Amino acid sequence: MTREAKICRKTAETEIEIDLLIDGIGESNISTGIGFFDHMLTLFAKHSALDLTVKAKGDLQVDQHHTVEDVGISLGLAFRKALGDKVGIARYGHFILPMEETLSTVAIDLGGRAFFVIDAEFPTQKIGDFDSELVEDFWQAFSTNALCNLHIRTNYGRNGHHIAESIFKAVARSIRMAVAVDDRIKGVPSTKGTI
Repeated sequence: MTREAKICRKTAETEIEIDLLIDGIGESNISTGIGFFDHMLTLFAKHSALDLTVKAKGDLQVDQHHTVEDVGISLGLAFRKALGDKVGIARYGHFILPMEETLSTVAIDLGGRAFFVIDAEFPTQKIGDFDSELVEDFWQAFSTNALCNLHIRTNYGRNGHHIAESIFKAVARSIRMAVAVDDRIKGVPSTKGTI
């Protein structure tokens, strides 16, 4: 079984195309028009060992919000589609990731219900020309559309770039753990019989 999905989403504000292969090798082809965001998505693919293509065109003359949020929505939808009935997956994942002076902790449950919590403070409003508040908006959109519980906490950190990078990498490693297939699990990983 190949766990993959293609999502095309078009609104008056953005055009998003995503190709996702869960059982990949970390290859990516990312183009959103936002340099720092491309960097985050590239390292997300690398550390989650997913193959990911993202092509996004958005109203960047307004600001970056619509593009970043709509990529989050589309990526969440791609995950939900690619995972299908979730038979045999580990379901849960967690990771504590150091990034120089920064430490971030992430936990995820791919249990079919959306809930998002973030506790991370950025020292500045901008990381280069990227609005640092968009890190939260992206992961909120992702968790809502992937139907997962996602908890993110930056324990400490000084540099905004490092804080964002530690979050994206820690989510990546958590997802890598959660989507792993465990041969001991028969059916879905829930006593309810469905997730």
